[in-house]
Amino acid sequence: MLAACFRLWRNWRRLAAWAITTLAILTVLSAPTHAAGSLKDYLANTKPGELIQGGDRYGEMEGVPALAPVYSGNRKIGYAYLNTDFSSAVGYSGKPIRILVGIDPAGIIRGIKLVEHKEPIVLIGIPQAKVVAALNLLIGKDLSRVAAGAEQLPQVDIVSGATVTVLVMSDSVVRSAVKLIRSNRLGATGSSTSPVAPGLIKKPDLSKSEIRDWASLLGDGSIRSLRLSVGEVSDAFAQAGHPEASVKPETANPGDRFIDLYVAAVSVPTIGRSLLGDAAYERLQRKLKPGQQAIVVAGEGAYSFKGSGYVRGGIFDRIELLQDGQGVRFRDRNHTRLGDLAAKGAPSLREIALFSVPEEFSLDLTRPWELQLLAQRSFGARDKAVLPFNVGYTLPDRYLTIEEPPVQEAVKSVSEAAAPAPASAEEPGATFPEQEPLWMKIWRMDTVSLAITVAALLVLTAIFFFQNWLVRRPRLFGWVRRGYLLFTLVWLGWYANAQLSVVNVLTFFNSLISGFSWEFFLSAPLIFILWGAVAAGLLFWGRGPFCGWLCPFGALQELSNNLAQWLKVPQITLPFGLHERLWPIKYIIFLGLFGLSLYSVGMAETYAEVEPFKTAIILKFAREWPFVIFALALLVAGLFIERFYCRYLCPLGAALAIPGRIRMFEWLKRYPECGSPCQRCAKECPVQAIHPEGQINVNECIYCMHCQELYHDDHRCPHMIQVRLKREKFEALSSPSSRGKGPAKPVIAFKGKPIEQSSPVLSSTT
Repeated sequence: MLAACFRLWRNWRRLAAWAITTLAILTVLSAPTHAAGSLKDYLANTKPGELIQGGDRYGEMEGVPALAPVYSGNRKIGYAYLNTDFSSAVGYSGKPIRILVGIDPAGIIRGIKLVEHKEPIVLIGIPQAKVVAALNLLIGKDLSRVAAGAEQLPQVDIVSGATVTVLVMSDSVVRSAVKLIRSNRLGATGSSTSPVAPGLIKKPDLSKSEIRDWASLLGDGSIRSLRLSVGEVSDAFAQAGHPEASVKPETANPGDRFIDLYVAAVSVPTIGRSLLGDAAYERLQRKLKPGQQAIVVAGEGAYSFKGSGYVRGGIFDRIELLQDGQGVRFRDRNHTRLGDLAAKGAPSLREIALFSVPEEFSLDLTRPWELQLLAQRSFGARDKAVLPFNVGYTLPDRYLTIEEPPVQEAVKSVSEAAAPAPASAEEPGATFPEQEPLWMKIWRMDTVSLAITVAALLVLTAIFFFQNWLVRRPRLFGWVRRGYLLFTLVWLGWYANAQLSVVNVLTFFNSLISGFSWEFFLSAPLIFILWGAVAAGLLFWGRGPFCGWLCPFGALQELSNNLAQWLKVPQITLPFGLHERLWPIKYIIFLGLFGLSLYSVGMAETYAEVEPFKTAIILKFAREWPFVIFALALLVAGLFIERFYCRYLCPLGAALAIPGRIRMFEWLKRYPECGSPCQRCAKECPVQAIHPEGQINVNECIYCMHCQELYHDDHRCPHMIQVRLKREKFEALSSPSSRGKGPAKPVIAFKGKPIEQSSPVLSSTT
């Protein structure tokens, strides 16, 4: 009766846990259904004096997008508007950051109020007041001069840990104000933008398509460049009032190259075919929407324009595309990594990226635009200074045509007649000769790393298939396992940065919903190969091959615990009942992250910092101290409880355990006596994955094969000890010496001394 009650209570606990998790996910998924607020809604909770000093009332809404006049008595002193009505302001959360802005008729920002956001870094980590204080530096800035092109866009101080959020917010305020000023809706601004000549229309000439070399493209401005030395950047930081950053150079030699940055508009046929190659350019054109543009950004030097902490699904926070006071930052979905450039004479560059310009940003190639590089330097524990450097780009006239409206259709007809006819599927040889896809170039560049990884996976496969032979030699197997874990940690993790993450799982599922592309995943060869191996391993062995052998952080935990045991650090064994009830924590964490990813991949990636992989493996502990302390705390816990993080907290392990239940084979052998009465395997399992009743929980097993060592060990396994004793007795009875001399004679002791009996009667009796 008591046992039945206990089982019922345990089932109810599980049912309640699943119900709570499901409710939490449904709550998250229901959040996007709330309607976004309008300017009128936000102004209802904002006093006019908060946006413009002296304001006491709002006037009637004007125009589209809406402006709200701000009055002091009967005198109009400015306007209030919502930034998202004029400019994009999407942060890491994937949701708009809404800010009310007060601006006077002269184009000077008078007030700013953050009214709505979903940025996780501000919600859970960085005080909102700190972010708002950085944003308030824009108050008093005269943006009419920016709108007129007389000044560069103003920059705010970066808040460490919230870099992207602050940049998105400040850029949105500035660009929305510039757009408003240029629309002449303020009435008294000093904007002096140049009018466009009436009756003339400039367009990129799509009929011209030729292949040119690197030198000629660079010579006529088809490719623009920015070259900076480390010393020049240090001097710029000092002159900008950041002496702390000026003494933190990337390299010790001021003459070293900080960055050589190259930019080109590859949606222009000649430039695109020259830099990408015919086949890659054709693929690009098929992906681009009508009117959408694409650029190539390439760099070489000590500074990365992508950023060392870049995570898939995030924002490229070091570069920004600017035109007419508006700007946009690229996201991972806009990015394709390139292995090299096709132009003859092109240098070998460390970073080459193809960016498709987001559809919401209308880049006009016929007008000047800029790519802004943000040079970031950290000093102190959490402080960071940022300095902008701009690369101006104007498309050379040779790629442009000038049309007059009266003859627009005629010119269009002439252009279409001059353009080569599209290739027909029925005409053999009409298509461009197919070149290797871009991802193949990337794979070719990583040939050595790929070969090492594939060889390591083949070795691991051999270890699993010949495990019975290996585990019968415990000393050899111990060295093989420790050596493989050391390889996983040092080469696969710290050198190749091939640490799989739950973020990969979330990104994969998100891509199935939003539009799957193999090229996206093939652009990271080592990660792709490892995931392929893990997927195959799930069918054969469950999650064990990855968790026990291929996870760099798991290897770090196990090796550090081995060292702790060697140093006689006491080990803690949790009662199995408590241990079993801690298992679901990692599944709850994974389900929470999965639910968040359906709402916002960016938010889910932020909360995925529960994984210490980025801190301990990718960045090698070179990170802000809270992340380092968290990772070290998990490792310290692992010194006393082996693989503490793997057992109870790892969402990736939970994600792999779920499909791992479909494995097709049982490779771990057991005896009938296992669990009853023998408990040796259960007590010695490093992660307590063996139930006291004897069965192995494959959801928790890391496939370390320690139980298989015991299974074949005839000096430690009770079952094998009995088998060995019977075998020895049989061998003793059936040995040639015993058969020649007859059965062993009994030995009788007299006064402590053995007396051999040779009597035939005694011998026959024996």
